[in-house]
Amino acid sequence: QFLYFLLKHLNIFLSFLFSIYSFSQKLEKIPLRKYKIATLSDSLRETSGLTFFNDKLYTFNDGGNPNLVFEIDKNSGKILNKLQTNFPNKDWEAITNDGENLYIGDFGNNAGNRKDLAIYKIENSIDSSKILFNYQNQKEFKTNYLNHNFDAEAMIFLDGNIHLFTKEWSSKNISHYIVNLQNAENQSIIKVESYKTGFVVTDASYFEGKLYVVGYTKKGKVFMMIFEENSDGLFFSKPLKKYKLGSALTIGQVEGIAVNKDGIYISNESFAKFIFKVKQSLYFIPFHPLK
Repeated sequence: QFLYFLLKHLNIFLSFLFSIYSFSQKLEKIPLRKYKIATLSDSLRETSGLTFFNDKLYTFNDGGNPNLVFEIDKNSGKILNKLQTNFPNKDWEAITNDGENLYIGDFGNNAGNRKDLAIYKIENSIDSSKILFNYQNQKEFKTNYLNHNFDAEAMIFLDGNIHLFTKEWSSKNISHYIVNLQNAENQSIIKVESYKTGFVVTDASYFEGKLYVVGYTKKGKVFMMIFEENSDGLFFSKPLKKYKLGSALTIGQVEGIAVNKDGIYISNESFAKFIFKVKQSLYFIPFHPLK
């Protein structure tokens, strides 16, 4: 009888945990295609990140493109200004700011073999400094194309530091690392938390205590997730929402997200596969469809 009692209540407890997990994992749909507001200039075919800096929207192209930062109109996508930098664009993948300075993440690492990961600081429109880092838990640097956990395309500025979020090809997790902006040496950054997203994360944005991330699966399914910051400054222990935005075949390969008081701005680079061709685009989702 005691064993029966134990098993019965264990099943009840497990069912309760499963219900909580299912609730937290509830998948909702937002058809991103209906929220398109602009086709971006051909100068931004490989747009790879977004940030709001003094209420102006900035983007850039990823590796192999000119080392330019573009200010674009948030309503039309039109290029308003260009900022030339001297920092090399080996594989720029993320952009953020601290309200006074821009930061560019040159840490794209599809092959998993880079030893020159960097974040560039642009102060008063002038190249200022370079912060070098490596992942403390990376022990091998052999080429392992799209089959490792040491790529990244997302970062935010928070509490004086850069918070970097990984693009984990192997595990399909997102891991959170912190980069100390005061450390000019090549610092080894430590994983502080991790979460199973089921897709690779391509950009992140922080607004009013929430972390917004976007990305896609190998089959081209595009997702957005929202995490809440907890009292320890971490994100992956709080309830979250996950949204399916559509397919890369119709909305492109989503690479950028920026959030402000109006809502969520998302960008994709140009995408072509089979008979499908999607132009580089800018989308805007107001907050009300998320509720």
